[in-house]
Amino acid sequence: MKNSKSESYAAAGVDITAGYKAVELMKAHIARTRNEGCLDDVGGFGGCFALPMGMEEPVLVSGTDGCGTKVKLAILMDKHDTIGIDAVAMCVNDIICCGAKPLFFLDYIACGKNYPEKIAAIVSGVAEGCVQSGAALIGGETAEHPGLMPLEDYDLAGFAVGIVDKKKIIDNTKMEAGNVVIALPSTGIHSNGFSHCRKVFDIDSNNPELYVAKDELGGKTIGETLLTPTRIYVKSILALIEKVSVKGISHITGGGFYENIPRSIPDGLGAKINKSDVRVLPIFDLIAKTGNIPERDMYNTFNMGVGMSVVVAKEDVDTALEILRAHGEDAYILGEIIESDEKCVLL
Repeated sequence: MKNSKSESYAAAGVDITAGYKAVELMKAHIARTRNEGCLDDVGGFGGCFALPMGMEEPVLVSGTDGCGTKVKLAILMDKHDTIGIDAVAMCVNDIICCGAKPLFFLDYIACGKNYPEKIAAIVSGVAEGCVQSGAALIGGETAEHPGLMPLEDYDLAGFAVGIVDKKKIIDNTKMEAGNVVIALPSTGIHSNGFSHCRKVFDIDSNNPELYVAKDELGGKTIGETLLTPTRIYVKSILALIEKVSVKGISHITGGGFYENIPRSIPDGLGAKINKSDVRVLPIFDLIAKTGNIPERDMYNTFNMGVGMSVVVAKEDVDTALEILRAHGEDAYILGEIIESDEKCVLL
């Protein structure tokens, strides 16, 4: 006897068996992310996670985000195994700004049609992002939306939860003039500003130039460069805050320098940064040149090569740089904290 529910779903364009296959394919990726807090395997209705012990006043910190229209480029290039890193990065890089260690992550994939191998490739990237941040992938959802989305399209979002002892929350209250701003370089444009890039490089029409190697990009194509996954800073920041009193952290996302650096600075102070000290990546020069974009707009849209900024006391700078570099960050001094009514002063 045929399953009438399966027949009715199939008639509506939803393939239940593809969903089952996708879950089976992604199990190996999910297993890579398991940590000491995981209490059950994939397949339940809710993911269970045991909170770590030893904190006086544990505070849960959550963050949710997606990859924006970077997904459009992944679809065009038929490369789906790194976009999940971006989804994780956008969440965990936010919650680490207050000193919270990521505990677990959940993903949500909406697609026009469930192609199991494609979904598994997406989840492989999510799992890699979780491994890089130390978070467990304890659940998620893949939703088929026939008739709402084109069959080949999908969108990806996620949700992360971390934990920090209340007395160790980084909240900028100890920041003062004379502190130093340190830059942690980005890997590229990360996951912000893609709507702008789609217009500049005519991505939606699958511009052939996306696939041409560029000398100024180190021999990579524009498409490859733009699709470079967002760097995850969790482990390097966790190592830093163990040894150094960090005054403030900013994740440089949409809004660039002008919107994100001020978020970690109290009233009456500002970050003074000389633009000549910013190690601008070649992709940003190409974006500005191709799109004829004014410099201020570039700094107000993109990270310009700085994925995160950290503020420490002047006497801690050498130690901070040493720790960050030991954990793979090519960190450098970006500027200083001054008394100012303007929280981001670019000279």
